[in-house]
Amino acid sequence: MAQKPTACLALADGTVFHGRGFGATGETVAELVFNTAMTGYQEIMTDPSYASQVVTFTFPHIGNTGVTEQDDEAPEPVASGIVVKWDPTEPSNWRANADLIEWMEKRGRIGIGGIDTRRLTRAIRQQGSPHVVIAHDPEGKFDIAAMVAKARAWKGLVGLDLAKDVSCTQSYKWDEGLWNWPGEFATNPEKTPFRVVAIDYGAKRNILRSLVSAGADVTVLPATATAEDILAHNPEGVFLSNGPGDPAATGSYAVPMIQDLLKTELPIFGICLGHQMLALALGAKTVKMGHGHHGANHPVRNIESGKVEITSMNHGFAVDAESFPAGVIETHVSLFDGTNCGLRMVDKPVFSVQYHPEAAPGPQDSGYLFDAFSDAMRARRH
Repeated sequence: MAQKPTACLALADGTVFHGRGFGATGETVAELVFNTAMTGYQEIMTDPSYASQVVTFTFPHIGNTGVTEQDDEAPEPVASGIVVKWDPTEPSNWRANADLIEWMEKRGRIGIGGIDTRRLTRAIRQQGSPHVVIAHDPEGKFDIAAMVAKARAWKGLVGLDLAKDVSCTQSYKWDEGLWNWPGEFATNPEKTPFRVVAIDYGAKRNILRSLVSAGADVTVLPATATAEDILAHNPEGVFLSNGPGDPAATGSYAVPMIQDLLKTELPIFGICLGHQMLALALGAKTVKMGHGHHGANHPVRNIESGKVEITSMNHGFAVDAESFPAGVIETHVSLFDGTNCGLRMVDKPVFSVQYHPEAAPGPQDSGYLFDAFSDAMRARRH
């Protein structure tokens, strides 16, 4: 006799997947995306850029290394839920201090296993990221019609400002550097560190660590900080972080602030949503992608050096390079689909990338960008 399904994934087009539930019980509505990373499920789930999204993992071994507090990219998981092929197993890793199922249950996140993730990923690639309802009920009782209706009624991420929801509410200092073997976080290597204000649109901790290890004394400000708030800290550079939601919606308050900063000579560095915010402030446009880029194996060509970098990505909107104004050039491009992955101003130390040079998870090919930011601040000192 087949085991009764205890979880259900209902897509807005009426497609339904049944499986085995784990983690928290209940249901939630979100956008469904797939991630191709082979490691780092904990970092992915705690990446604030995944707000209002359910993540399908294409790699089947999810949960096998457990979880550890050192790998959290935010205080709590932000992804609404996860979809996996095989149920999470008992952890087998010396760093683990809990298992994934227990961690998700305590933090209110739903998981569903036993799903044909290849079929589901193919559907996302062909149709775009669908709106879904994911539900977990140990009794296996689901109102499918109601779930499909709820998925269809959800308005989605277009026009949605989520940065405010995941940003800090007050300023704070960050002084922890990158993780070093056998398990300690580095300290700032600079005798006179660069004063950097980081705008938190949903900043990952490893980005802040990367800034510290590159020589920055980091002060983090909320997403709604004004140029006056930022300049009051007398920064030598400003960093614009990653984050979730529609960049045009967040831009309603972020763009005027960035435009004020562009009137100064301050070095500015943006990542992901920060890249999109900078592009909007410069006069470019952003567009919603079909299924976005989510993974740790995305090839990007550095147009200026000719080198190819394997990068970590997580974004569902892209900057339209055709809309760049004079004085702004494209620096990086995706080798998967040709979408824009970087820009810089010709006459100012202002640049940004769409991907994640801090990795976590992912390769470290692009770590040089943090050094480039420090070099720009060092040049301004002299």
